[in-house]
Amino acid sequence: MEIERKFKIKELPADLSSYRCLFIEQAYLCTDPVIRIRRQDDEYYLTYKGKGLIAREEYNLPLNKTAYEHLLTKADGNIISKKRFLIPIKNPIFKDGYDVPEESANLKIELDIFNPPFAPLAIAEVEFPDVEMANTFIPPAWLGADVTDNPEYHNSNLSRKIF
Repeated sequence: MEIERKFKIKELPADLSSYRCLFIEQAYLCTDPVIRIRRQDDEYYLTYKGKGLIAREEYNLPLNKTAYEHLLTKADGNIISKKRFLIPIKNPIFKDGYDVPEESANLKIELDIFNPPFAPLAIAEVEFPDVEMANTFIPPAWLGADVTDNPEYHNSNLSRKIF
């Protein structure tokens, strides 16, 4: 199960280069249901995602480079490439009354900075262990509007965007 919230960005962190960065390339074989292939640095995956916005099923299966490259030729729409910065959240804040579990110490922001043709798009995602934590999380000030419920910001929908 994937439980996440998505945010626009007000401003990029000044110290962005100090965080771990991954190169991601992904494409979609199908968008209903979502079947995605992804290269993340030197790792390759096939992913199935169920329906939903804040919470949905997600299954990742490993691929090798040859299988990924073969499936890439079968993909529909745009191939998405982006840099993903992994930014730990120090002392996350939650709405009053939420009993903060230890898992909150491991929360991180996955900041995706998209390459053309999607540039200058930047979206941040935060994954949570449960829906209650997701719903009570107060994002850091540098994150902008919550777009979790807006399917326009799903990568699967971006893959179908016409330029």
